[in-house]
Amino acid sequence: MEKPKLFETNKSFIWTVTALLLLLAVRLFFEYQSYQNFISKPFYYTNANVVNAYEKSKEGRRYKVLKLRSDDGFIFYTTSHKKEDFNHKRLRLQIFPNKSILFKDYLGTFYVKSRIKNSEVLPPTFKDDLLKKVASQHQNSSLQSFYNAIFFATPVEKTLREKISMLGVSHLVALSGFHLGILWGLIYGLLLLIYRPAQQKFFPYRHALFDVGLVAMVLLALYLWFVDFPPSLVRSYAMVLVGWVVLLLGIELLSFTFLTTILLSLVVLFPPLLVSLSFWLSVAGVFYIFLLLQYTKEYNKWVITFFFIPFGIFILMLPVVHHIFGVTSNYQLLSPLLSLLFIPFYPLVMFLHLTGFSGVLDSALLWLFSLPEESTDNILPLWMMLVYVSLSIGSIWSKKLFYVVIGLALGYGGYLFLL
Repeated sequence: MEKPKLFETNKSFIWTVTALLLLLAVRLFFEYQSYQNFISKPFYYTNANVVNAYEKSKEGRRYKVLKLRSDDGFIFYTTSHKKEDFNHKRLRLQIFPNKSILFKDYLGTFYVKSRIKNSEVLPPTFKDDLLKKVASQHQNSSLQSFYNAIFFATPVEKTLREKISMLGVSHLVALSGFHLGILWGLIYGLLLLIYRPAQQKFFPYRHALFDVGLVAMVLLALYLWFVDFPPSLVRSYAMVLVGWVVLLLGIELLSFTFLTTILLSLVVLFPPLLVSLSFWLSVAGVFYIFLLLQYTKEYNKWVITFFFIPFGIFILMLPVVHHIFGVTSNYQLLSPLLSLLFIPFYPLVMFLHLTGFSGVLDSALLWLFSLPEESTDNILPLWMMLVYVSLSIGSIWSKKLFYVVIGLALGYGGYLFLL
């Protein structure tokens, strides 16, 4: 017996999409009014926390680049020639917006000139203490950066970022739905071990999926808040949350109507997601997972999990990723295998850090990071990527078109890695 669909008819789905698009238009209208008001001012005072600070040089002059999160709700970059350390500081700034800041930049992250009026050191937080404890367990700065990134969504140092890009594992280091899925399985599984004996003895009438799922969702929400709501994690959490509710209701979960509804609901609630690259890459990844599941459901679930999904996603995402990131290395062919290994690796290194044995894997990781030494740059033109994405969307309704998409992705992969 098939589960009921999220929408009973295509008409109800179309009406829902129409309503969400109208709500999005209204949200963008008000955001645009705020934007016009922002750029019309000759200057603007704001308080902001420093998210990241690093040094750069131009024409022999060194300066600091600051990424700031304003109390007024926007994130922006600015520069300073002051020699002080801006990390863990709160600033009072006078900023000078102008029409060079586009609306899409205002929604996302923009650069604006500023004058720092005052700065104060922020008191250490619990997160700062955890970052220091993790970093103190490793001698190498790349390992410190790596572990803090996969645990707490902190920026990755430049050298390591280049290495992981050449290995094709950026999605493993930047917190995403992949990490949230592992955390959900880990939290839900551990809680279930505790819950089952108590349920059988004291409350056999209770529903484990509801009770344990609710606690797991609350804990994941706290984690999302703790790591400052990365866009890809926001999308993932929304899908896990709605997916959990849908499972409780016994409705079909893996459908493109479900993905479309979640996508539109998120951009209505959080318009800045419209210009978030990590968000759209995350959505593309989930789309291709759904596409693969649609056309491979007759195969064994282990074959799907350990072959079709990791290798299929790697191949199908190549044209999308290489329109944005041109870095190409033969070591990127290790990406599907490394993605599979990351599933047990992630909870394992959590346990090792909690028990003080985190250095066990340091040598292996440093060896892995040292493998790629050079790369080439291959950017897929926009029109080619759009044709590929259009064919991918069309393949939802056509298995033949799906095989065309697979063929194009394989052909492009051969061009990247064999020619």
